[in-house]
Amino acid sequence: MDDDTPTEEVLDELFSTIESRKAKLPEDSYTTTLFTHEKGENYALEKLGEEATETILAAKDDDREELLYESADLVYHLLVVLAAHDASLDDLREELKSRF
Repeated sequence: MDDDTPTEEVLDELFSTIESRKAKLPEDSYTTTLFTHEKGENYALEKLGEEATETILAAKDDDREELLYESADLVYHLLVVLAAHDASLDDLREELKSRF
């Protein structure tokens, strides 16, 4: 992802990168570790839970900067879990749209 990526496309770029890491499993990638850890899917799920807790605590502490930082981590780990289950951003968008 580069600095020229329009803000509204950041999630799509991120998810595309996650899917690419899932397919290619480059050795020097943290994302690869989430897909291949010896704990299996539990590792990514544990990270998702950890980031959710950190996001909650940042909100509780009324720390906007930390809230945004932890929220980005939370969204990233959620996207990894979605990719692990062959769900896409479009699937998520459709689910959200169906709730309106």
